[in-house]
Amino acid sequence: MLTGAAMTTSSVTALFPTTIAGSLPKPAWLAAPNKLWAPWRLEGDELAEAKDDATLLALKLQEDAGIDIVGDGEQARQHFVHGFLEAVDGIDFKRRVEMGIRNNRYKAMCPTVVGELRLRSRVHAREARLARAHTTRKLKFTLPGPMTIVDTIADAHYGDRVKMAMAFAALLNEEARGLAADGVDVIQFDEPAFNVYMDDAAGWGIEALHRAIDGVSATSAVHICYGYGIPANIEWKATLGTEWRQYEKFFPALAKSRIDQVSLECINSHVPMSVLKLLDRKDVLIGVIDVATDTIETPQEVAAVIARAADYVPKEKIIPCTNCGMAPMHRDVAVKKLEALAQGAALARERLR
Repeated sequence: MLTGAAMTTSSVTALFPTTIAGSLPKPAWLAAPNKLWAPWRLEGDELAEAKDDATLLALKLQEDAGIDIVGDGEQARQHFVHGFLEAVDGIDFKRRVEMGIRNNRYKAMCPTVVGELRLRSRVHAREARLARAHTTRKLKFTLPGPMTIVDTIADAHYGDRVKMAMAFAALLNEEARGLAADGVDVIQFDEPAFNVYMDDAAGWGIEALHRAIDGVSATSAVHICYGYGIPANIEWKATLGTEWRQYEKFFPALAKSRIDQVSLECINSHVPMSVLKLLDRKDVLIGVIDVATDTIETPQEVAAVIARAADYVPKEKIIPCTNCGMAPMHRDVAVKKLEALAQGAALARERLR
């Protein structure tokens, strides 16, 4: 494994620091491009080294584009949920069940929980430590949220979604503590299921997140979105009407929670900007880059979204971001979108300082 640069982190831009939601496209030599859950092209030591190389490349692409708070791009994971589950005992990956996930929005072949859940070892130490050693910028790392995990796995043991979610939250807490010790600055939990089970999100969904961040020194974030730009999600969004007001049902509870930051999509969505007022005192990661289209945003378009958000969120609380992960995109498109993100934030600083 490559080692290198200093472990210290530099300060970020005071106003409108930029970041990504999580995933970036994988190089074609690592996995088939433009696919979710794409199989690896290598195995064994060669695969491990290729994941390291891809992680370093993801960092470099973000730094060159001007992104302030960088991540590993989830290069060592096939999928944002199952990449964590692979290190968990009590799960049978050979016993796969076709499930309707996100309230039957689409189907997936999911592994099955067959016993008590335990971490065999640290899950993401290798890529987190590699990333920390090779960037002096603030480092963010993503984990799946407890509610989204239980919505993406079959249960043949616990018999209760809440009980199983809390068991996963305890494991996520172990990993989050380790990531903080590795020097990760921000740990983000991805919870797209919050948009589907709004009442539960305001209750045990947030309780599970609190369990996951208990005693964790890093800044905590939760990413809530309407999903990747895949056909099933695009078709679902078309049924939601002209205004997407799901956030109103659980944002007040999030505002009262111990989570530090909330990430959501804004550009080209039908989320009313006024709902941002409900996230009182939270840092808000404003999605200003649309991951459901290959059209490259202009800096002016990005700055305009930031300006609209600033009508409802204090400027110093706004962190421009991508709407969601960029894993299925063409890499050249993703890079241009990262550049637009950084340039748009710079333009917004000039206009709104």
